Amino acid sequence: MLLPIRTSIRPWRTPYANYAIIAINVIVFLLTYTGPTRYVVNGEFVVTALRLWADRFMLDPDHLRIQDFITYAFLHGSFMHIIGNMFFLYLFGNNVNDKLGSIGYICFYLAGAVFGGIGHALVGDAPVIGASGAVAAVTGAYLVLFPQTVITVLYWLFFFIGTLEVSAIYFIAFKMIILDNVIARITPNVAYDAHLAGYAYGILATVGLLAAGLVKTSGFDLWTMLKQWNRRRRYRDGVSTGFDPFTGQTAKPVKAEEIKSPEQKELEDKVRRLRTEIGSRITQRNLSAATQLYLELIEVDPTQVPPRQYLLDIANQLASENKHADSAEAYEKFLARYSTYEYVEQVELMLGIVYARYLKKQELAIKHLETAAKKLTDPGQIKLCKEELAKIKH
Repeated sequence: MLLPIRTSIRPWRTPYANYAIIAINVIVFLLTYTGPTRYVVNGEFVVTALRLWADRFMLDPDHLRIQDFITYAFLHGSFMHIIGNMFFLYLFGNNVNDKLGSIGYICFYLAGAVFGGIGHALVGDAPVIGASGAVAAVTGAYLVLFPQTVITVLYWLFFFIGTLEVSAIYFIAFKMIILDNVIARITPNVAYDAHLAGYAYGILATVGLLAAGLVKTSGFDLWTMLKQWNRRRRYRDGVSTGFDPFTGQTAKPVKAEEIKSPEQKELEDKVRRLRTEIGSRITQRNLSAATQLYLELIEVDPTQVPPRQYLLDIANQLASENKHADSAEAYEKFLARYSTYEYVEQVELMLGIVYARYLKKQELAIKHLETAAKKLTDPGQIKLCKEELAKIKH
């Protein structure tokens, strides 16, 4: 048995929309669930886990109504049904909510319910309830937006119990989609086709949003991975014919003065190795090791700047390890290179706090805190920023 229990990332903003959706599902469940109960309807005994009045809001492929493509997703037939769906929605939905924004996330979730219902209605004939299709859509979106993050999985087999870490792209794609919904379709009364339709919608819609620029790419999402793979493919095809793929001309022989010295080559190899190892450690969520490698890297070449999320993780780790001067330098480097980052105000806030509390550079602290105060939207962060400014100025 494999159960994902946490992911390696957390949302930058409080995912209010996801919390609200979870709360609504729980409230509706408490209002509609009675446990298996026998009713007499038109002279016949009917057994249902819902209150009789709630049955009309199920999605019945034989009697389709437009509103049922939404209402069915808020009904659940048991405590395990609601707990399972809400757990997965909490696990994957918080970060998707953070990325899409509250309004976008709500629309995305409801659309996932609709497409999940359509998938069931096209091939199924039994009435269906549950948020599984919508949750599958959110999980598919997580796969696209955060494929390189790490999922901690709890496993147990007889007396063997433990945890392992798996990349999100592999766990969701192979375990949750292919194994659970294509190969092992053995559990009765499970709407597998609603799940698959939800996953398909979540993946395709999110890739479309990234491709159209409606959702900002992070540089580590599936769309970026696909573009990088295509660039590498085109480059390999070009150079294999003896032509420079950028100029369309035959590759020129290397001149003597272009040959690098052994010292230059050794330095470049070391930089390349350190950058590769930093990426590997961050992917494994071994931030302490990645931070130490980063410090080695900038000692070798101070101009080196890791990818955006790598550098931000390293700066945060340096701050947590009380290496405040190094963390401030990393934050400054981040702001200089990635000034268009969507949550740049939060980086300004962190840098301002480091300068104010630990490095005693009050002018720099005021500069960054005032910049952050103009853009922050989270009430807690705004309060923290104003309190820090008040301490400095008084």
